[in-house]
Amino acid sequence: MPLDVLCAGLMVVDFVGAPIEVMPPSGSLVKTPRIEMAIGGCAANTAVDLAKLELRVGVCGLVGNDSLGQFAREQLAADGVCCDQLLTTATAQTAATLIVNVMGEDRRFIHAVGANAEFTGESLTREVLSQTRVLCVGGFALNPALSASHIRRAFELARELGVLTVLDVVIGDPAPVRAMLEEVLPVTDLFLPNLDEGRLILGIDSPESQARQFAALGARTVIVTRGAHGSIHFDGREMLDAAAFPVEQVVDGTGGGDAFVAGYLYGFLQGADAHRCLAYGAAMGASCVRAAGATTSVFRRIELEEYVQQRSLACRVI
Repeated sequence: MPLDVLCAGLMVVDFVGAPIEVMPPSGSLVKTPRIEMAIGGCAANTAVDLAKLELRVGVCGLVGNDSLGQFAREQLAADGVCCDQLLTTATAQTAATLIVNVMGEDRRFIHAVGANAEFTGESLTREVLSQTRVLCVGGFALNPALSASHIRRAFELARELGVLTVLDVVIGDPAPVRAMLEEVLPVTDLFLPNLDEGRLILGIDSPESQARQFAALGARTVIVTRGAHGSIHFDGREMLDAAAFPVEQVVDGTGGGDAFVAGYLYGFLQGADAHRCLAYGAAMGASCVRAAGATTSVFRRIELEEYVQQRSLACRVI
């Protein structure tokens, strides 16, 4: 099946708690109105968001031969995501994350790597890549088996085929990440770290300096996302400082960055300029954080277009 985007990498089932007022002390219990099970993981989140935007999207990853794996497969398929390259392993459970939301604080994650630890990306063959316009790898640097050399080979092959290469990272241990990026960024068309990830990798606080440094390492275009403060976009020539759309009440930030990626790629595939792509990304990110779950409240295509047409995103050259 020809695809617009193939999302490869982290496949996770999330257990998301509704916001609580305070973290309970050791040995005590706190009540939450609900705990919900939802699809998660960078690659899966972005794929679902893109499917909501009516793009042809598939996933490439690994789940366990268990009830969580079946849930992930069924949820993705129900959302319109092609699962032909979602493989099953009998030697590991499906990855899972417990997400704790505390009012006024950033999220806390308790994560079991599970089947993702076995995903090497070797299934990203010429035949598979020839069927997509964009290859988006999500969760790079967290998955131990998805090495820099594996991603470099996949990205080199993708570029040979005229496929856009997109890289998103998740930082566990920051120590080896810079060396990994030095191998992969020279074949990366679009790199999307957030401000905290950039700080961990480079030891630099300024998002503008982060963007320039990642570009110097080889990435053609870098977007440093800053949550409610917007994003910095650098294509090696021009740097843009884009705002974020305001959100009345942030319920759960999980998946906000993945939604931004989906919005930006949607714009790119429509032939939009950088400013418009950033507006789509900001709108998708804003829609995501309104409810618990990484993809629960993300805009569908008609909602996104209406939202962006009715608002102007502040964006300036710096």
